[in-house]
Amino acid sequence: MKFFYLAYILVIVSCGTKYDSNNLKLFNDGNWIGDGIAYGPFRDGQEPGGANPSIDELREDLHIINKYWDWIRIYGSRGISEDIIKIIVEDKLNLKVMLGAWIGKVDSDDGILNNIEELNRAIYLGNEYPTVINSINIGNETLVFWSDHKVPVDTLSSYLEYVKNNVSLPITTADDFNAWNKEENKKIADLVDFIVLHVHPLWAGLQIEGSVDWTRKIFNEIKDIHKNKLIVIGETGWATQKHDQGLQSELIKGKTGEVEQEQFILGFKKWADTKNIPYFLFEVFDENWKGGDHPNEVEKHWGLFKSDRTPKLYMKNFKSRYEQN
Repeated sequence: MKFFYLAYILVIVSCGTKYDSNNLKLFNDGNWIGDGIAYGPFRDGQEPGGANPSIDELREDLHIINKYWDWIRIYGSRGISEDIIKIIVEDKLNLKVMLGAWIGKVDSDDGILNNIEELNRAIYLGNEYPTVINSINIGNETLVFWSDHKVPVDTLSSYLEYVKNNVSLPITTADDFNAWNKEENKKIADLVDFIVLHVHPLWAGLQIEGSVDWTRKIFNEIKDIHKNKLIVIGETGWATQKHDQGLQSELIKGKTGEVEQEQFILGFKKWADTKNIPYFLFEVFDENWKGGDHPNEVEKHWGLFKSDRTPKLYMKNFKSRYEQN
């Protein structure tokens, strides 16, 4: 049956109506929106596949976000994703969305069907809300060697073509720099309308002092490989806590904390904003469902706000810093 579903999606790709994808629109009413933020909506006690945020909780989040950002990235197309978009429309929020379609393993019929359902939902949302959604991202870290949901290049290519043939929005996929620098992924780079690059200096073992220089170096290396592609930094940031056990204790050498997070973001923005490099900071809120059970697990602590929506240091200083400017 698995081969039937793979063949099925390839047939759909070939039969779809071909749309011309527009270039990624990074201005809204004349204002640059390229300084975006990644948004995971799940609060304490909530998680994908479990309890979801309420409409009121989503509305609170989006009104917080809209005070500081004009562009958000979300990672899936089913579940509460349409609720998020509807709130943006109903409340007339000045927010654009890079919509995600979460792509999982393709080693079972259920996995393939799940991916197809996700793609179909992304197509529906992209066609239903083209004034809010400015791009669709198919798959998150599905190519890099360390991914736990790695997908073959030809399969991802068929997914991208399927969506590309059925919406009039720019299409991409997001991955680590260690995927975009590989020759075997050039087919994907040629197919997407722009590249979404993940660059995490903390995971790469950097100290805070060299983190922005390293991020700039990696960006320039990927740009040199893909000279004719717009590159959006899809994730970068600095966590405020880490666990002293497990893989993170081996790979992460830099000090974590709110002071260090603020230092990295200020340095990163000074470079990226000056160069008009579009990006999503990772991420707006802490997500305690991520990682292991220990409260210090690093995956729980990338937010610029805590999971209870209170601000960390960078956001506490945000208003006074930009009032001075």
